[in-house]
Amino acid sequence: MSILPPRAGRRCHNALNPLHSSVYFSPDLAEEFGGLGIEDARAVYFAARGAALGAAGAGTVTATFYNFNHELVSRHLPAVWSRVTPAAALDARLRAADSTLRRVLGEETVASPEMAEAAGLALRAAEACTRHARPLYAAHADLPVPEEPHLAYWHAATLLREHRGDGHLAALLAADLDPLEALVSHTATGKGMAPRWVLATRGWRRADWEAAVERLRGRGVLDAEGELTEAGTALRAGLEEATDRMDAAPYEHLGADGVARLTELGRGFLFTAAAAGAFPEDLVGKG
Repeated sequence: MSILPPRAGRRCHNALNPLHSSVYFSPDLAEEFGGLGIEDARAVYFAARGAALGAAGAGTVTATFYNFNHELVSRHLPAVWSRVTPAAALDARLRAADSTLRRVLGEETVASPEMAEAAGLALRAAEACTRHARPLYAAHADLPVPEEPHLAYWHAATLLREHRGDGHLAALLAADLDPLEALVSHTATGKGMAPRWVLATRGWRRADWEAAVERLRGRGVLDAEGELTEAGTALRAGLEEATDRMDAAPYEHLGADGVARLTELGRGFLFTAAAAGAFPEDLVGKG
């Protein structure tokens, strides 16, 4: 039996994950990779997030990232590794995380006792993550923990994000949702990436999106207006519950008090970063 309140681990993840992700929206990341000769935004993302896997090809990245069109991934991988090594990409990403967090949180927060506390709690939770069948987590778990607390916190958030994400992919497969169907149904909840962001960044065409909508209508997941049906709502809720079960270990390991405190600290950092413009205003929604 769980020692945690219902969905406590999910709430904690939701407090930590966006701050990790803010680096991928940061101009600092583009600047760091631009200095290495990588200027295409998609190439930067694939190199920055995929570098922990080594010089991975398009097949591996398509499999582990899940919701990108393989044609888009193939335009950048493995070609990007002829211009930058995985080690250099990881270093560039960490430098971007450093400058981004200092900018959106402020030097006082970065150097605060609360940041050090959050880093310790998040790393403690990550001790219980498991490598089997979790390739992106396992690759990141082999990276060294940065010494500075704000980077240690970002690193731990990365571990927890990829651990949950790897489990979520297993839930999507079990639910028979292909990459675009997963994106369409998530967007229909009002919490997913807006369609224009999907089409601009994931390599899908509008016709691909509409075809996925029709498939989901045929399954009774979406109604005629593209909204989730009762069955669709239950499907999305079941996906999150299945992901929660596969992602419970880190939060059970940390304990109820630790999870509550880490969630509190993470939300504080997140609100500060959001107020500083860390995220695009139109990123989430149905538009």
